[in-house]
Amino acid sequence: MRSNRAAVRAGVSMAATLPLLAGALALGIPAAHASDDPAGRDTLRGTKPLWATAGADKGATADGSRVSARVYLAGRDAAGLSAYAKAVSDPSSASYGKYLTARQARSRFGATEAQVAGVTAWLKSAGLTVTGTSTHYVSVTGEVADAEKAFGTQLHNYAKGKKTYRAPAKAASAPAGLNGAVLTVTGLDNAPHKADHSDTLPPPDAVFRNAGPFSSYYGSKTATTLPGAYGTKVPYAVKGYTGKQLRAAYGAGKATGKGVTVAITDAYASPTIAADAATYAAKHGDSKYKGGQLTQVLPDQYTRTEECGAAGWYGEETLDVEAVHAVAPASDIVYVGAASCYDDDFLDSLGKIVDGRLADIVSNSWGDIEANQTPDLAAAYDQVFQLGAIEGIGFYFSSGDNGDEVANTGTKQVDTPANSAWVTAVGGTSLAVGKGDTYKWETGWGTLKANLSADGKSWTDFPGAYTSGAGGGTSATVKQPFYQRGVVPSRLAKANGRQAMRTVPDIAAIADPNTGFLVGQTQTFPDGTQKYDEYRIGGTSLAAPVVAGVQALAQQARGGRPIGFANPAIYDRYGTKLYHDVTDRPTGRDLAVARVDFANAFDASEGLLTSVRSLGKDSSLKAVRGYDDVTGVGSPAPGYVTSYRR
Repeated sequence: MRSNRAAVRAGVSMAATLPLLAGALALGIPAAHASDDPAGRDTLRGTKPLWATAGADKGATADGSRVSARVYLAGRDAAGLSAYAKAVSDPSSASYGKYLTARQARSRFGATEAQVAGVTAWLKSAGLTVTGTSTHYVSVTGEVADAEKAFGTQLHNYAKGKKTYRAPAKAASAPAGLNGAVLTVTGLDNAPHKADHSDTLPPPDAVFRNAGPFSSYYGSKTATTLPGAYGTKVPYAVKGYTGKQLRAAYGAGKATGKGVTVAITDAYASPTIAADAATYAAKHGDSKYKGGQLTQVLPDQYTRTEECGAAGWYGEETLDVEAVHAVAPASDIVYVGAASCYDDDFLDSLGKIVDGRLADIVSNSWGDIEANQTPDLAAAYDQVFQLGAIEGIGFYFSSGDNGDEVANTGTKQVDTPANSAWVTAVGGTSLAVGKGDTYKWETGWGTLKANLSADGKSWTDFPGAYTSGAGGGTSATVKQPFYQRGVVPSRLAKANGRQAMRTVPDIAAIADPNTGFLVGQTQTFPDGTQKYDEYRIGGTSLAAPVVAGVQALAQQARGGRPIGFANPAIYDRYGTKLYHDVTDRPTGRDLAVARVDFANAFDASEGLLTSVRSLGKDSSLKAVRGYDDVTGVGSPAPGYVTSYRR
């Protein structure tokens, strides 16, 4: 989803990520549970999905059907966690930068032994079997009748699209005697179906290559034999930028990210990542990896490899690792792979980072549309993000590759988890780096494509159809966080009504695959062999690790002191020369590049496909002066990295 190589994440509600968070009153976000109802139970808001309507109700689920669920623990002080996460991240707060260790965070805000014991006893008393306990949740399994008894709701079958899924007939609840120990429960609905078998990882995907001609830097080779566009001949797409060009564009200077650890989360794990990353670095002048500089934390087993397209995630990991190293070559990188593309597994990966304080910065190139979100999972995700914030860990999420999502879903909406008030949403640009690694300009990433006519004399239906662009817009579910007030224009913040809401993205970097990044990866060739090869790629799954790398440079400039949840600091710098103020027509006219592709994605044996790609045409979203919902406050400019020395 974030790139042509990455699959969407799936989850209890098809990868729904959440804007809502228990106790997040400091950011105006509703709590996940309400006060006691007349029956002496606490309602767990958001546990009945929106698609479980009376009109879609197909009747009660059979009592003997099986349910697997997770009961997430609220901890000692959910409201206090939210308040401290805000204070420690706000440069104007007296508590700014006063982070806790992972042990201190658990001691102050984690669940107590008594809470865990109480929740466990309640679940067992209802007939459910406890299958696991972590610092964040208790997992259970049992029959539908047992789950109904435990959570105070009937489970029914509901039509959702062309399929039928199980879901609570009303919001689940927990005994009031637990005194708010339960944050939420996931798994009572089963859309989509969750397999429970273990798999082995498949081989790499089929090889993908770009055809030429190429520009080595923006504008180095003009398509003189092709039709012009917007009144002029256009350059060929770059072969793919490398680290030296990106570091120059975003003002890296002499910073290398030394002493900073960047974590990357994706699903599964490329079996050739160490060799591929080392080969790529050697070929393109990046620093050689030192012993222990690139490590992996992987699950004991993988699941749903076919459903999630496991091999497609290898390219995502490769892109993320190589992009971070290219921008911040001395930073340590820890890859934390999820067992599948489902929310529970991504939550486990993020939880490992927070519980073990494995990194300072976390790059995440996955997500889904906001319409698929469920508030129960929102609460679970945001609790992890808040725990990270108080430990000085910042989470960066790509904003999406489908613009306003209308072309993709028919509905204008943003993506999640980028919509969370507790993460940095990274938007995308088209980047022009000229001769001598000189930054020329950026546009908001949004592409229109027109193919070469049969006679080669014109572009068919120029400027063509929309293909992709940086995700952005206004959330329908997350209220505007404090750091966006006074920066995000009212027309954007209130695009969905009178209430000011979370607008994404926050910041941006290179994403357009037509001005993209060169990566190297082991792939499967037509003859069945597996070999290293290189191709150009983009998407906001490139922008996220690039910004994560820039933040690693900034943290080094800060003397190694963690930046933590960066949004308050990012917005504090708004309106200064520390950002490139990205617009759609930076040169005063429309821009485009010519691109030639192999018809079979490998070689010229089946012909070539020639097209012109217009830049800065992102669905209904526009990159304009000041904050916008394509590039946020802009992209990092020279001086941004060193500004953190203050």
